[in-house]
Amino acid sequence: MRRNLLRGASVAIVALALPFIAAACGGNTGASSGGTNAGGGPTGPSSAAPAVFKVAVVAPSAVNDLAFTQSMVDALNSLKVSEHLQISISDNKFVVDDAANALRTYASQGYNLVIAHGSQFGGTVQQLAPQYPNVSFAWGTAGDTFGLPNVYAYQAASDQGGYVQGVVAAGLTKSKVIGVVGPIEVGDAKLYVDGFKAGVKATNPAVNVKVTYTGSFSDVGLASTTAKSFVAEKADVMTGSAQMVVGAVGICKTNNVAWFGTQANQTSLAPSVVVSSQVYHWEVALKPMIEAIKGGKLGGTTYTIDLANGGEVVEYNSAYSLPASVKAAGDTATQGIKDGSVTTGVTG
Repeated sequence: MRRNLLRGASVAIVALALPFIAAACGGNTGASSGGTNAGGGPTGPSSAAPAVFKVAVVAPSAVNDLAFTQSMVDALNSLKVSEHLQISISDNKFVVDDAANALRTYASQGYNLVIAHGSQFGGTVQQLAPQYPNVSFAWGTAGDTFGLPNVYAYQAASDQGGYVQGVVAAGLTKSKVIGVVGPIEVGDAKLYVDGFKAGVKATNPAVNVKVTYTGSFSDVGLASTTAKSFVAEKADVMTGSAQMVVGAVGICKTNNVAWFGTQANQTSLAPSVVVSSQVYHWEVALKPMIEAIKGGKLGGTTYTIDLANGGEVVEYNSAYSLPASVKAAGDTATQGIKDGSVTTGVTG
């Protein structure tokens, strides 16, 4: 009799315990349950890994050009961890048809963001974006999204850093002749050149600023030839834009001519003559763009980097012996542009 009573009590206890056991052992079909730690205790709920954001870049020059393409690659790499980026790059796509094929391939593979890093690629973006409405496209430097809901544009107020460096250049030149090696008279390259000229003239109108556009972003030989012509005209300071400038910098190094860079820090090309570089920090535009895409907004906005928002920074070469008064003039110009008391007078 006692055995039967105990058996009945055991059945009752098990029956009462079943709902609690089920709840503890996996009746939940939603969030994953926790595991156990090394000591056998519960570890708590596990969190899913953040989703990977796939971004592709198609660029006209090499990833290490110390100019336009490298500025974008450096920016994306700076966001790689925080934004969980998977980055793919097709560089040296200076032929527009080759760039178009690469852009189409990335879009067809379902990348979250496809960047056409070159103003010459705008027509391609305008054609491709409607064909891939669920993919975000970005292109620059430009301000036009073509009215398309999945296109972003980005641009640089490069006249600002150009103006600052023009102020410094005007204070540095002794021959009063400065040479400017331009690529094609468009986009951020033209803005930079115009801003640089404005900075020189605002500081010393007597300085002769000679500007030559080579008609190419990538022809290193033409940039070298142009720089040689400026040396022959007694220029003791030069600047220029685009990936071709490595040729010009080489001539400056040989002839001890001061150089001002833009887009990326060019000090490593010639530490003895590079005075400073206006460096693009595209992450200032890319971060809000990526966050907007994650939030469901695929395009329709133009982002601008400038001195005030930190998207452009004038980085001085500490190895170059720059007179303190000249550096101070540059710093004053920088602050003035940031607070609005100084304007470059340049329109895009």
